[in-house]
Amino acid sequence: MKAAVLSKNKDPRPRLTIEDVDIDQPAAREVLVQNVATGVCHSDLHYVKGDSVILTPAILGHEAAGVVESVGEQVSYVRPGDHVIMCPSGFCGHCEYCLSGKPYRCAGWAELGRSPDEPPRLSWKGQPVRQLRGLGSFAQKMLVHENSLVKVRPDVPLDRAALIGCAVTTGVGAVLNTAKVEPGATVAVFGAGGIGLSAIQGARIAGARMIIAVDVLDHKLATAREFGATHVVDASSQDPVQAIQDLTGDGVDYAFEAIGLKETIRQCFDSIRVEGTATVIGLMPVGETIELDGRMFFTGKFQGSVMGSNRFRIDMPKYVDLYMDGRLRLDEMITRRGRLEDLPEAFLALERGEVVRTVLMFD
Repeated sequence: MKAAVLSKNKDPRPRLTIEDVDIDQPAAREVLVQNVATGVCHSDLHYVKGDSVILTPAILGHEAAGVVESVGEQVSYVRPGDHVIMCPSGFCGHCEYCLSGKPYRCAGWAELGRSPDEPPRLSWKGQPVRQLRGLGSFAQKMLVHENSLVKVRPDVPLDRAALIGCAVTTGVGAVLNTAKVEPGATVAVFGAGGIGLSAIQGARIAGARMIIAVDVLDHKLATAREFGATHVVDASSQDPVQAIQDLTGDGVDYAFEAIGLKETIRQCFDSIRVEGTATVIGLMPVGETIELDGRMFFTGKFQGSVMGSNRFRIDMPKYVDLYMDGRLRLDEMITRRGRLEDLPEAFLALERGEVVRTVLMFD
């Protein structure tokens, strides 16, 4: 099959090339999926830039949807022909976190891969190829553990469904599951990319009365209004914390940071009112640290959110229904569509802030 392989040569920065990769047949509890669509996410860009590290050769990509081609022994959840969404927070089902209703924190997710004494799922030039979070969706096919996917209704377009695999689940889930925003609350969202727009939609679905979008690009702020923001703040021309204070009088009940920058994380915390909650969704580069005055923790709550605190086999079908009912906007999140060979340009467009999401389509 064709796949985008991340490898290292003599250059410090990894290189991404389209290669022919060998793929094995499904073993016990494994599912072979024909990829239909995959989103290009900022998390993947971190690996391409070298800000995050993965052993190479590897196939990136984790936001995808497709059709089951075949299944291995002991698989009863799906069968060939089923439509599925992939999820990077695969779960073992028996660790303490899984059993306590927090599968997104699964401590045994590494068990979803094959053991070293088994043949690799994927290989290239005689070397095993790693799959990001056990998925690797920048490829024509995916061979994954059954606990890394969810079956969805067949009438949802799979290019839209792919976005639910990461951006939507992460952003909407941070609002509904992690922070548990209640009707009538005031909300600020820092960053109007794919995850930020999803958080804005989550706040709208939750019934927030004021939703303030913060970004530095005019076109992103305009898009944020379309997705449900009641107010926008251009952080390139004004202090966003002061602007939020001016709009609310004393800060927001809930603030979300969907970028992963030290400065905006601090602004996120500073924008909440007393007893407010700041939730960091954005992924910071490995080794990056932030400093907060210890006294701040006596005035508000500061927390992170991992993949929207999801129980994805419960949440994702709900998000699909919200989309099909017209309450969750996914069509407008797809700025561009392309093919696998367009991946390098898709990363550049993402880095330049030109797109909400580029979705790569497969035959």
